[in-house]
Amino acid sequence: MSPSPTPRAPQRKTRTDGFPKGMGDSPRYRMRKILDRLFQIVSALAAIVVISPLLLIFVFLLSSGGSSLTWDFLTQLPKPVGETGGGMANAVVGSCILVAVATAIGAPIGVLGGVCLCEYGGPRLRAAIRFTADVLNAVPSIIWGIVVYSWVVLRMKTFSGLAGGLALSFIMIPLILRTTEDVVRLVPPAYREAGLALGIRRSQVILHIVLATARRGVVTGVLLAAARVAGETAPLLFTAFGNRVWASRLDEPMAALPLQIFAYAISPYPDWHRQAWAGALVLLALVFLMNAVVRILSKGKTR
Repeated sequence: MSPSPTPRAPQRKTRTDGFPKGMGDSPRYRMRKILDRLFQIVSALAAIVVISPLLLIFVFLLSSGGSSLTWDFLTQLPKPVGETGGGMANAVVGSCILVAVATAIGAPIGVLGGVCLCEYGGPRLRAAIRFTADVLNAVPSIIWGIVVYSWVVLRMKTFSGLAGGLALSFIMIPLILRTTEDVVRLVPPAYREAGLALGIRRSQVILHIVLATARRGVVTGVLLAAARVAGETAPLLFTAFGNRVWASRLDEPMAALPLQIFAYAISPYPDWHRQAWAGALVLLALVFLMNAVVRILSKGKTR
């Protein structure tokens, strides 16, 4: 005798949205759909609120200083007081130099400090360093300018780009340190244990495994710190001071976009006011370009 076929369980017809037929008609399901749609709308509105200030600032700067943003503005030096025209070429180059000097000083110290905070030391030492870094993050930037003025400018008896870069680096260090610590802590402990199990020195494990894995986060932290100091004006008033010519050396006063914007904004000349808006637009574009370049360079998988 042939075995009797095994009875199959009745299959429930499903809807096109993946739920069993009849479930979509229940009040609970309809309420869930309404709440889900409401959450999507609120999330989209929150994203628009976050993006809209940047768009408003960009549109306002473009309308106020777009007419002054010409090739001469980017390639020429400022004109004498009272004359129209000229540009901020020295300020653009000076800002790039100051940010580069600050990054060269602050990035290694901040990254190594963050690694030390996460990989070495006891709980008390880590708590003390975290507290100190948080306090330094809250220090007004003008105080760093006064400190560097007392330590460097008075001893050198001159304002200088080196003093300006040093003041900016003091602002960058705690930011980079805390960001590096948070990113390095996210690296799974199994990565470290695997490297140590292979007989690799701990320093090599940190350098070639931990930091390589956290590379994107570390670079992002350095970028955020550099963008943070790119628009600082108060520390540079006491250190770099600014000038209206090219600065070829770090031991002499150096122009910067924030200083030039400040000087032009408080002037009584309408042409300088337009150039101040154009300088603010260039400064915003430099920060945006910095973000884009770092995103491109850090793209790809880490081996």
